[in-house]
Amino acid sequence: METHEYDKGEITVIWKPQLCQHSGICVKMLPQVYNPKERPWIKAGNANAQQLKNQIEHCPSGALSYKLRS
Repeated sequence: METHEYDKGEITVIWKPQLCQHSGICVKMLPQVYNPKERPWIKAGNANAQQLKNQIEHCPSGALSYKLRS
């Protein structure tokens, strides 16, 4: 499965486009991070790790996930 990773140092946002349902929850919760009209469309550096984790946990399709740097 295709994945795209967007690194912010302590956290990496992972997006799986095939799973994305385009519900818009990501854009509504963190518009400063998610902008589908720009490339790259995810700018993980525009939020802190806790904000990203909180938003990703609301993704209904599982298209967004994250990994933490140890």
